[in-house]
Amino acid sequence: MTTPKNTELLPAYLVVGEDALKRAAVLARLRTRMEAYGDLSFNSEDLNGEAVAGADVVTACNTMPFASEKRLVYVRNADKLKKADSEAVVAYLKAPSPTTVLAMEAEKLARNTRLYKAVAAVGKSAVIDCTPPKRYELPRQVRAMATAHGVTFTEGAASKLVELVGENTVHLDNEIKKIALAHRGRDAVNENEVISLVARTAEVKPWELVDAFAARDLKKCLRYLQMMESASPHALITMCVNRTRELLCAQSLMRRGSVAQLPHALGMPDWKCKHHATWARQFTSSELRRAICTARDTERAMKSGADPDAAFCDWLVATLKR
Repeated sequence: MTTPKNTELLPAYLVVGEDALKRAAVLARLRTRMEAYGDLSFNSEDLNGEAVAGADVVTACNTMPFASEKRLVYVRNADKLKKADSEAVVAYLKAPSPTTVLAMEAEKLARNTRLYKAVAAVGKSAVIDCTPPKRYELPRQVRAMATAHGVTFTEGAASKLVELVGENTVHLDNEIKKIALAHRGRDAVNENEVISLVARTAEVKPWELVDAFAARDLKKCLRYLQMMESASPHALITMCVNRTRELLCAQSLMRRGSVAQLPHALGMPDWKCKHHATWARQFTSSELRRAICTARDTERAMKSGADPDAAFCDWLVATLKR
C-alpha cells in the first residue's frame, strides 16, 4: 500500500464551529485524503453523537482496516454525546489507534470541556475552528463564494442575499448556486435579480429594525415588523430608545465639530457607529427628545393592558412620520 505524499494524518480531529459550509468543506477534504489510503466503503463508519454509546465509538476506532492502512470513524453531533459516552472517547484519545482517524463534528463545544481538551492534546492542528464570519463580513464572503460558481455579485446583491437568507453559509451557498444557474449574461448579479429569485427564509433581526428606525425609514420598519414573529415589542422599543439616545449624542458632538469622538463617547467600535452621524441628520433634536418621552408613555400603556404590538407600531409611526 502506498502512503499518500501529503502530511501524515492525526489520529483524531474535532471540526467545530457554526459555519456549516466550512465544516462540510473540511470534512470533504479529509475524506479525499482518506480515500488515498483505500476504499472508504469498507473502511468508514458514520455515527451520531445524539444516539451512539461511547463504547461503540471506541470499538469502531479499534477495528482494524480492510485492505487499507487506515479507516475513518466520523461522529456527527459530537457535542451531543452524553457525559459517560464522552468520557469513553476521552479515555480512548489517551492512546488512540494508529490505524484510525476519528473525525468528530460539532456546532458548539466549549474549550474547557474534557473532550475538547483531549482532542487538542492529540496535535496542534487537531481542532479545526469553523467559527462563522461576523454578520457585517458575510456580504464579502458571499461575493467570494459566488465566483466559485462562475458569477459575480454586486455589493447590494450580496447584502440583499444575506438579508433574505440569513447567516447559514450552507443556505447561502445553495441560493448562490440557484442564482448562478438562472443568471444570463456577463453582468454582475444585482439586487433586483436576487429579490426576484430568492424568497425570504430568515427572520428579520431586531438590530435590522433598529437600523431602519435610525435611518427614519418607516416603510422598511413596518415591513420588517411583519417578518419578526419572535421579537418582543417591549425589547424593540427599548432598543429603539437606546439608539435614539445615541443619535442625540451624535448630534451634540456634531455641533461641537468633534463627531470623530463618537465611538469613544458611546463605548463602541468604529464600525458599529459609522452611520450614526448620517442617521442623526434625519431628525431634529426636539424630535429625538420627544421620541424618548412618548416611548415612556407607550411603555406604560403596554404594561397597563394596551396591545403591545399595536402600541409599539403606533409609536413607530408617530416618531418616524415626517
